[in-house]
Amino acid sequence: MKTLEQRYLERMSDLYPTIAAASTEIINLQAILNLPKGTEHFITDVHGEYEAFSHVLKNGSGSVRRKIEEVFGNTLTKQDKKELATLIYYPKEKMAQVKKIEQNMEDWYTIHLYRLIEVSKHVASKYTRSKVRKALPKDFSYVIEELITEKAEITDKESYYNAIIRTIIRINRAEEFIAAISELIQRLVVDHLHIVGDIYDRGPGPHIIMDKLQKYHSLDIQWGNHDVLWMGAAAGQQTCIANVIRICARYDNLDILEDGYGINLLPLATFALRVYKHDPCRCFELKGNVPENIAEMEMNMRMHKAISIIQFKLEGQTIRRQPGFELEERAMLHRIDYKTGTIELNGKEYMLLDNNFPTIDPENPYELTNEEQEIMDRLERAFIGCEKLQDHMRLLLSKGGLYKVHNGNLLYHGCVPLNKDGSLKEVNLFGHTFKGRSLYDALERYVRKGFFAIDEKERENGRDIMWYIWLSANSPLFGKDKMATFERYFLAEKETHTEYKNPYYVLLEDETVVNNIIEEFGLSPRDAYIVNGHVPVKRKNGESPVKCNGKVLVIDGGFSKAYQKETGIAGYTLVYNSYGLRLVAHEPFESTEAAIEKGSDIHSETTVIKRVLDRRLVGDTDAGQDIRERIDDLKELLAAYRSGEIKEKL
Repeated sequence: MKTLEQRYLERMSDLYPTIAAASTEIINLQAILNLPKGTEHFITDVHGEYEAFSHVLKNGSGSVRRKIEEVFGNTLTKQDKKELATLIYYPKEKMAQVKKIEQNMEDWYTIHLYRLIEVSKHVASKYTRSKVRKALPKDFSYVIEELITEKAEITDKESYYNAIIRTIIRINRAEEFIAAISELIQRLVVDHLHIVGDIYDRGPGPHIIMDKLQKYHSLDIQWGNHDVLWMGAAAGQQTCIANVIRICARYDNLDILEDGYGINLLPLATFALRVYKHDPCRCFELKGNVPENIAEMEMNMRMHKAISIIQFKLEGQTIRRQPGFELEERAMLHRIDYKTGTIELNGKEYMLLDNNFPTIDPENPYELTNEEQEIMDRLERAFIGCEKLQDHMRLLLSKGGLYKVHNGNLLYHGCVPLNKDGSLKEVNLFGHTFKGRSLYDALERYVRKGFFAIDEKERENGRDIMWYIWLSANSPLFGKDKMATFERYFLAEKETHTEYKNPYYVLLEDETVVNNIIEEFGLSPRDAYIVNGHVPVKRKNGESPVKCNGKVLVIDGGFSKAYQKETGIAGYTLVYNSYGLRLVAHEPFESTEAAIEKGSDIHSETTVIKRVLDRRLVGDTDAGQDIRERIDDLKELLAAYRSGEIKEKL
């Protein structure tokens, strides 16, 4: 039998490699703490506008242009820098354009390869070699690493690099290489992406945006009210499904459902064409890009009306099923006098603009007809069974939430519900009271229950909560006293359309209120920022996105073209790098074609919100805190080894 000493020596010999690795890891982690902080990019309210979003993602809200300026300064003309930026954004398309006019492509490849390599070196300098290596495109990983890594052992570096570049061109791989290194620059310019709500809404390409985000290297998402509405639809909540289809119909974006997600709308179309065949459906005219084909436009208007009536019925059912939601005033159909075509609201009688309701039983106005119920049941199965939609919702669930505390900043989409005096508003959910952060946490728990709860009642409550979040006055993602959808369709009187905002929006300039919100989420008012989406900033009226002496930054992305007339610009994004915090105001995006053909970019103005005297390092971030905790654990292991404590344990 082995002695205790022999067993100890055997165990210690097994530990030697672990101890050595721990020492090496400490050295490496200490080095990482002293690297510059990675760039964070904040984008919000994308609203399905894929082209504009994609371009902002490619240019990093001007980050690529800034890197080009830092590298080349006055050594390149303004036009050359512009051409280089366009090449980085759209390498394949730009090269196809250049080949039509350039006589000597070999020289062009050589010049631009050198320029791209210099930019690559610069953007890679703030990362560890290991992190850069993981980001390298597979086909060219070794070559790019050779070109962007300083090699002290090579005496004639210029000849070495020349030989590599000449070989790339000679074997006809220049175009593929340029595309690969351009994508690497895009990848390294932004370390982490924050989407502060509303990927979905009226734009034509939310599904394409979600496809792109699935492949993005590092991101988080704060859900917007439109995102949660789509989540509810994907979970099978029929009121959410009806809302989603109505919005797509209203903005002539039914292709999102039919082509993007493969949802079959033929039963709804057939029903609408028959039931509303002789109805002009004037209250349901389309917005945005109206189809040129008259028959198609009329069909979409009829579908728009059919799904709207179904929605109002289903909302009434949900309100009666969930009295605790306190939304009885939003159940409209029983308030209509179907003989006179009027409705009574707040003690006043109004004439309806449309009184053709062939599917509504005045005695039981919220009951779906058999055909309407069959249509909704089929749509529910289609939404739940759509693999692509479910994949996109899994991304929202895995990367998202109602708010995010990150690197000392608080991110959320709508508002923190407040009372008029600035105190946190108490909200009752299923017999329990919540406010502030606890309200966000409770709502998020129920959203997840809507997808994953085993108990059917809990799952139903979770699904219904997603509709509640969409339109309740107590919802952090809505923030108004009502959603006047019915009134906007059926009543001419503007007074009925008014939606009063939560006191939060009036109190954003009150430092005491804002400090209380920041502290509620566990941050210090001394150096924390609130990054807030959801509400367009009307810059043309002199409104500023910077509130409360810079503590609150309202960065509605303004991607939705419908809002740009109101705001005067195409919204704001935010860039937070090692030098500080920059607010970027964008002009409207013309088109991808114009960006390639004319080299046009989203021209932007940058406002420095915070400039740091000492450059911020990884050690100053949340990741830095995690690294320090890891170092402390490793140091404890080494101390135990040196003190003999490990021997006692063994």
